[in-house]
Amino acid sequence: MLSHESHGVEGHMKKGLVVLIVLIVIALMLGSSFVGRRNQMAIKREAVNAAWAQVDVVLQRRADLIPNLVETVKGFAVQEQIVFGDIAKARSALLGAHSPAEKIAANGQLDSALGRLLVVVENYPQLKSNENFLRLQDELAGTENRIAVERRRYNEAVQDYNTFIALFPNSLVASLSGFARNDAYFKTDEGARQAPNVKFDYGTKPATPSPAASPAPAKP
Repeated sequence: MLSHESHGVEGHMKKGLVVLIVLIVIALMLGSSFVGRRNQMAIKREAVNAAWAQVDVVLQRRADLIPNLVETVKGFAVQEQIVFGDIAKARSALLGAHSPAEKIAANGQLDSALGRLLVVVENYPQLKSNENFLRLQDELAGTENRIAVERRRYNEAVQDYNTFIALFPNSLVASLSGFARNDAYFKTDEGARQAPNVKFDYGTKPATPSPAASPAPAKP
């Protein structure tokens, strides 16, 4: 009788041990999956940070070019004070911004102000022959192209990160680990996505002033 009962107890213990082992294995699998997904999120978030660092560098480069460009234009178009003031305010906002979202918003204002400056420049053909302006214009064009490239890479990194943490079960891991959606995109319309056009009609030559007529010889 005791032997039968002892066998029953051993059977229950074995079943309990098997269940415990299965639960431990499942817990290890879930834990491993959790850690793996969390690590992937950390990697993607760092990719976003690295992409933003590159954007920040080229935005700063353009901000450094703008004062010299404005001063050169002022030498020929000093009356355009409203445009110059808008650029100064937008540049100050960009340099004073801290988060990517703040800098993206300030950059949009600077894009708009810089575009108005370049429209103004078209009204002053004499700038086309100014060597300092032409050099700054070339540097600005290169910087604008670089901004477009880095901005696209940054948006792609943000989109990849947001998509990954939104998928199930990644969304559960993200919620438990503190990974939040990043909405600091460069959101622009189709026209504003293009770099400001800093090319000018170099084929147009400024009018050459006609020589002054020689005074008639005085009559004796």
